Amino acid sequence: KRVVSGSLDKLVKIWNAETGAEVCTLSGHADEVDSVAFSPDGKRVVSGSLDKLVKIWNAETGAEVCTLSGHADEVDSVAFSPDGKRVVSG
Repeated sequence: KRVVSGSLDKLVKIWNAETGAEVCTLSGHADEVDSVAFSPDGKRVVSGSLDKLVKIWNAETGAEVCTLSGHADEVDSVAFSPDGKRVVSG
């Protein structure tokens, strides 16, 4: 079991929910990370930031999968669809 967090330090972190140990750090945002979520299958993480970007990450390796740009302002909320095929942001 894992937990994902975003922070003012511009980082996304994945934690072991049972031990509290940090599993990996995902870096790439240029500003505060306001929203994060796991995909339903737990294989990906989506993050939204004050840098106006949405990023999708491989939750196993920590690698950035893609960056979605197009917001004119900060991204305050992100989520995967129940089937994990789409991401919503706002």
